[in-house]
Amino acid sequence: MTIPTLVVGAAQSGAGKTTAAMSLIAGLRRRRLVVQPFKVGPDYLDPALLTWAAGRPCRNLDGWMLPRAQLLELFQRACRGADVAVVEGVMGLFDGRSGDGDEASTAAVARLLDAPVILVLDAARASRTVGAVALGLSRADPRLRVAGALLNRVASERHREACAAGLAAVGVPCVGHLWRQEEVALPDRYLGLVSPAEGEPRRGLRRALERASRGLDLDAISRAGSQPPGAPDSGLFPARRPPTRARIAVALDRAFHFYYRDSLDLLEAWGGELVPFSPLESPTLPAGAGGVYLGGGYPELFAAELASNQRLLRSLRSVNRGGALVYAECGGAMYTARAIEDAEGRRHRMANLWPVSVSLRRRRLTVGYRRVRACAPSFLAGSELPAHEFHYSQLQRAGAPDRPAWLVLDEGGRPEGHASARFAASYIHLHLGSRPGLAAAFVAACTPVS
Repeated sequence: MTIPTLVVGAAQSGAGKTTAAMSLIAGLRRRRLVVQPFKVGPDYLDPALLTWAAGRPCRNLDGWMLPRAQLLELFQRACRGADVAVVEGVMGLFDGRSGDGDEASTAAVARLLDAPVILVLDAARASRTVGAVALGLSRADPRLRVAGALLNRVASERHREACAAGLAAVGVPCVGHLWRQEEVALPDRYLGLVSPAEGEPRRGLRRALERASRGLDLDAISRAGSQPPGAPDSGLFPARRPPTRARIAVALDRAFHFYYRDSLDLLEAWGGELVPFSPLESPTLPAGAGGVYLGGGYPELFAAELASNQRLLRSLRSVNRGGALVYAECGGAMYTARAIEDAEGRRHRMANLWPVSVSLRRRRLTVGYRRVRACAPSFLAGSELPAHEFHYSQLQRAGAPDRPAWLVLDEGGRPEGHASARFAASYIHLHLGSRPGLAAAFVAACTPVS
């Protein structure tokens, strides 16, 4: 099936794409439409906010980690039961994997979906000049269809008129505006916006977004939406869902919530029974867990609480010794290390499942797309996959890892993480939709249900 689809893009990060997308979703929902949200790129935080705004799980459309066929199939499956799709872009419109091209950019995904782009223009420090910005973005790639521009952070009616005149002068339709107001500002920190998983967004935000949406020309925006192409069967999902093969405990709380929803869906499709638990609050792992999925998050912000839950840490060590698979990405890998040193230098003991400690004391950003090969004895051994890395913490250990989980191929085969037959931990983030068979291999590596 196909439904009308719109892509929200901008000239740069920080222009207000998330606020604009949430306002657009609020306005469409006010019209009783079911909105399916998407986010371009490997982000986890913006999708959480879009999920909250739309009342439906947001999905990631990553042009690097998802080949064309898989991306289109996941897009079409997510759109079932929806009336319209809103796709929030990433960074600037043409910013993607590298500066050599626009692979994995918002523009590349818009072309793949054959969807029009609504430009979000930050008017806070400009007026008529926003027209020149819109003109440049709309003509930079003739394959791209820019349906109009939305003015963000408008200070007054006079300011709005000047900006709209700039757009009219270059022939780019103005499809609405958002006033500069604190009520719709979204709090952030060093990895991005603060997720609703850590607490309900500020009081009154939903009403503020609905009020903000009244400045949007929803009729014009809705008319601009186009129907994306159909999707071939890429082999990601089984023809018939198998019976439950394994119980997989998934860490979900304020400290751990970085997951791609499609990855979780694929685990369920291949026979995984997903059972949530909280490393902060659960006394033990769910009964019968044959696998544990520890995704990313902010364990450093909750390190003292995590360390104090010794019963859960002992339970994790026990099930792993008993044969359960433990798969840990980024924040999850930090949790399974010996200890976390927080930004103030305090050391907190963790699960000690691999021989490293992690420190936030001298924070340094590591970010980028990666191509990786899984090392033996990991359950993914031999698989060469697209991946992503994004963290500020640093490992503390002597020498290179003796049993790495991955070799980072585009960094000279750098060893990364740690693996054993029933354990894999690293800073590498995977999307289980990137290759057919990944989710099935994950479920097969877990201890079967008895």
